[in-house]
Amino acid sequence: MKTVLLGMLAATAFGLMQAGAAQATSLVARVDVPTQTMQVIQYGKVIHTWPVSTARPGYITPAGNWRPKRMHKMWYSRKYDMSPMPYSVFYDGGYAIHGTSAVSRLGTPASHGCVRLETENAKTFYELVREVGPGNTRVIVIRDAATVADASAKRL
Repeated sequence: MKTVLLGMLAATAFGLMQAGAAQATSLVARVDVPTQTMQVIQYGKVIHTWPVSTARPGYITPAGNWRPKRMHKMWYSRKYDMSPMPYSVFYDGGYAIHGTSAVSRLGTPASHGCVRLETENAKTFYELVREVGPGNTRVIVIRDAATVADASAKRL
């Protein structure tokens, strides 16, 4: 009886580990700096493509692959005059995907390095990350072909 119970527990644990691995990339935000767009990919299917603003000249939006670190429904930038950053999803230090009121600049580089979205789109992305969890989300920022190869080589 003990052997059967241990076998069942082991099978259950293995099944849970496999389910967790399958959900490891439930949600991907793929930011393409050259085209100033962000695709939201859920379970391998593109569900949104939005215009964004990334870093303007003199600033940088770092390229790479991260999991979100923290989220705030409303954040005020301590570095940039308490500028509002609604629906912020921070992925690399002070870099975040967040809403903006400067919607006329979307589609062009305009930020200090963050990824700006129309506020309604930022809210949608924020809610998706909350739904699947930061641990099941990836933020991939691509600046050039080398970044694409590097991001693809990393295990999502």
